[in-house]
Amino acid sequence: MTMLTFRDATLSDVALIRSLADGVWQATYADILSPEQIDYMFEMMYSHEHLTEQMRDKHHHFIIVMLDGVPCAYISIEPQGNSRYNFQKIYARREVQGRGVGRYMIEQGIEWVRRCEERLQPEPHDITIELFVNRRNKAVDFYRYMGFEIVDTRDHAIGNDFYMNDYIMQRIIQL
Repeated sequence: MTMLTFRDATLSDVALIRSLADGVWQATYADILSPEQIDYMFEMMYSHEHLTEQMRDKHHHFIIVMLDGVPCAYISIEPQGNSRYNFQKIYARREVQGRGVGRYMIEQGIEWVRRCEERLQPEPHDITIELFVNRRNKAVDFYRYMGFEIVDTRDHAIGNDFYMNDYIMQRIIQL
């Protein structure tokens, strides 16, 4: 029987997060983006310095998921204020996809958001969780299944004449 567990990441996990990302990045985007854009985005988003800045200075919260004690996935959550959160990075290694890991990550992310909101504003209120997903990414259907709805699109310039062409998806939860 397999067991999913999670733990909050710390700065000492930056290399682990980069390694997990390296194991899924190419496979996730190979049919969507050019190899040049994949390499550019990976270095831009997963450099040691950028991950450290996200965790230390921008207060992004990373959760590492383990399957039978082995790290296999991660999610990054960016608090944006006013009961709004952005799920920045949601990735699972290919070999564990389809085994409930993605659902578990989303559920743990939502529970983390609920705990934060209970501390900040304990009375009942709506919380908005947002994520950006490439419009050609197969994960769009998974996010719909998990209760997210497409609310808009964005074409975000990231440098080197590259763009992230995303759906903006949201899920409203209640505290």
